Amino acid sequence: ESNFTLTGAMADNRLRVKPSDVQTFVFDLARELGAITGLKVLGQQDKQDKWIKALAKDLQATKGKSIVLAGPRQPAVVHAVVALINQALGNAGETVSYTKEERRPLAAVKELVAELNSGAVKALVVLGGNPVYDAPADFGFAEAMKKAGNSIHLGAEVNETAVAAKWHLPESHYLEAWGDAANVDGTVSVVQPLIEPLFGTKSAVEVAGFLVSGKWGKAVDLVKAQLKLDDAAWRKTLHDGVVAAGAPVAVKANADKTRVEAAVNSAPKSSTKIEVSFFPSANFWDGRFANNAWLHEAPEPMTKLVWDNAALMSPKTAKELQVEVIPDNVGMYAQRITVEIGGQKVEAPVYVLPGHADGVVTLTVGYGRTAIGRVGRGIGYNAFAVRPSTGMGFATNGNVTKAAGTYYMVTTQEHHSQEGRPIVQEASLAKFEKEPHFAKHEEEHVELFSLFDPHDYSKGNQWGMSIDLNSCIGCNACLLACQSENNIPVVGKEQVGKGREMHWIRLDRYFTGDAEDPQAVYQPMACQQCENAPCESVCPVAATTHSPEGLNDMAYNRCVGTRYCANNCPYKVRRFNYLNFHKDMEEITKLSQNPDVSVRMRGVMEKCTYCVQRIQEAKIKSKAEGRASGAPGPYKVGEILTACQQTCPADAITFGNINDPESKVAQLKKDHRNYSLLHELNVKPRTTYLAKLRNPNPELA
Repeated sequence: ESNFTLTGAMADNRLRVKPSDVQTFVFDLARELGAITGLKVLGQQDKQDKWIKALAKDLQATKGKSIVLAGPRQPAVVHAVVALINQALGNAGETVSYTKEERRPLAAVKELVAELNSGAVKALVVLGGNPVYDAPADFGFAEAMKKAGNSIHLGAEVNETAVAAKWHLPESHYLEAWGDAANVDGTVSVVQPLIEPLFGTKSAVEVAGFLVSGKWGKAVDLVKAQLKLDDAAWRKTLHDGVVAAGAPVAVKANADKTRVEAAVNSAPKSSTKIEVSFFPSANFWDGRFANNAWLHEAPEPMTKLVWDNAALMSPKTAKELQVEVIPDNVGMYAQRITVEIGGQKVEAPVYVLPGHADGVVTLTVGYGRTAIGRVGRGIGYNAFAVRPSTGMGFATNGNVTKAAGTYYMVTTQEHHSQEGRPIVQEASLAKFEKEPHFAKHEEEHVELFSLFDPHDYSKGNQWGMSIDLNSCIGCNACLLACQSENNIPVVGKEQVGKGREMHWIRLDRYFTGDAEDPQAVYQPMACQQCENAPCESVCPVAATTHSPEGLNDMAYNRCVGTRYCANNCPYKVRRFNYLNFHKDMEEITKLSQNPDVSVRMRGVMEKCTYCVQRIQEAKIKSKAEGRASGAPGPYKVGEILTACQQTCPADAITFGNINDPESKVAQLKKDHRNYSLLHELNVKPRTTYLAKLRNPNPELA
């Protein structure tokens, strides 16, 4: 890959190459495997040639059990060669299956633009899209749209296309709308709304129904009619959520070796010194969610930037372009570059990312909005302004030059090294098999003692958490779930620049190894719920105390804001309300707040509570059902899930009663990989980690 992605961070082996070099690499891999004929062209590049030989050896040894995938930014010829490789390895029908997908190509949009320019379109209706903003720059969709006799836009927000249209219809939020969706195997899911539309809006289904019939109908009736179900089957579908289909019809797709080889021989080769790659935003994809402040303040997984996007490049490329980033506390002054493709230009601040491929600049799309709600407007640069139809994934005909001036950006993590400390414990699989207790051995072993008499936590419910660093992918899902669950405010770019972000859980990202080509590791970090909590002993008003169940509790109405606790926290996970971030909140916004969690005021400290409100809810339910109270195990498995645990797509977070030997968290804490962070401080954190393991190919070391 060219950019440093979450997939690359999780990979056991990662090779950074320019986007166009992926094509040559795949061609040579296919030749090494005998899938296509011809001579390799990468023989003079030792590292890539070494990779190809090692990959081919592994793939040949695991025929029918391996899989080769091509990224969505690669051209059709690369996907064709990959299909041929999977076919040659016997993967087709085993690890790879093909389905028929109805998708209109980009050429259809180009045809529409031609029809608009010719005046043939009397009325243009756009349902939810935003082509004025994200259509290829060389299409000129905005100018073409003006030539339509009439133009109507349906959207949840007044975006760039809505401004260009003659009419705009407010669209229902997806949680207010009926709809349906079909899986590739034919299974139909029914989308059911949670509430009635708050503002009398219309869904895309209702507008489409009106365009077809000329009459306004209810979306629920349209969905029901489409499924052709009787009342009993409809009620069952509402209960199940899906209409099951039969077994998926497999598509027999055989790659034609002759045609693929012809495409390989005629594939264009790039000679551009610096290529331009386009990546969707990790936070709001193509910009459709750019009016969400939670997503703007969630740090970008690799750069940890907030409220901005940047042009990413390697240290070597930055040196060649004579640009740099000047650190300034938790912010930075980034020099700018100008990217020109096909006569279109955009200026962007630079960010030097370790592990990024040389000779390529990565632009993140989804920013630079000129029309959207008050949150997302005018933030960052618009990479869509230079993305051509011939280079939707990457462009090889661009020109990148240094521009004048600097731009101020802020980040939530300005330090990328562990400085030799065992913060994130990791090892190879080979080392783990020889030394399974390596994580314990890495802890600093000193004689530990406390000034206070130890409390007996061996009885009753004792809550704890285990986080598997082998599973965590650094996606920020836990961070946003916590923000939603616990009414955590958004503070904005200026306050983040002062180090005042309020997230209760953060995703620390560290680089290890060579600065040009490092590995990356992630570590979720929240309040560790220490048994010997150093924050408690320094609070002058007992605003933070320990519960009998091992929780480090907060009494907000006692807190006087001395911030001694934050100063004494070795994990730096406490957050202080410097301002009243909930002031003048609109009534509609108040509806989004969790009524089970107190809203904090200015001058109050806050932090992770292990979702104590969910624990209390389970206690009440347990008592109502007559289950044993206070003894280990009165709760059902999975009955108490913290918000971060519930949301984690990789099941990296496990929470529960550590006194219950049957609980998963108690079992994980007995795992060989289990270790506590900053063990030498004797704070006895209830949150522990499972060390990360990698399984790299020894031939690529």
